[in-house]
Amino acid sequence: MKLRESGMPAQDYWETLFDVPRILDAFGFDAATGDVAELGCGYGTFTVPLAQRIRSRVFALDLDSEMVAATRQRATAAGVRNVEADVRDVLAEGFGVPLGSCDAVLLFNILHGEEPVTLLRRASETVRPGGLVAVIHWRSDIVTPRGPSLAIRPRPAEIAAWAASAGLAADGESFLLPPWHYGHKLRRPG
Repeated sequence: MKLRESGMPAQDYWETLFDVPRILDAFGFDAATGDVAELGCGYGTFTVPLAQRIRSRVFALDLDSEMVAATRQRATAAGVRNVEADVRDVLAEGFGVPLGSCDAVLLFNILHGEEPVTLLRRASETVRPGGLVAVIHWRSDIVTPRGPSLAIRPRPAEIAAWAASAGLAADGESFLLPPWHYGHKLRRPG
């Protein structure tokens, strides 16, 4: 299922909107991190830098075959061999990895879809007990150069409530990820 207001701008522009190392640092991704599943890999903006940090696999998923091809090409060009990119509808088919097998799931700029609780449940099922569901989204308290309309842009309190409905526990408060985002660390109890 394609998410509403989920079109991608040109890659060069898109990548100016994130401080990728800072975001990955905020979630604590390093060589000790096990397998990670990423929903909505896009151009591989986070996929390849994440794969370069960890020794395990990054399962990069997107509905758009062109985005998956771009991520594969980028990983190959960077000499990264631990990326497995696939076209997949996670709402319909799940993440395509054994349940409870990942250390983390990335849900970056994706919870403005019609079924955020379902996405969070799928993510919770995918991580091991104690595993991380890393969420970022566009801020709604400032004007941002991109992102979905304010009418469907989730606020931190909404994400916290959805996470609780999906059986995830907040690992601290939401936090800013300048210049345009905020983050949540969510954990599968266990």
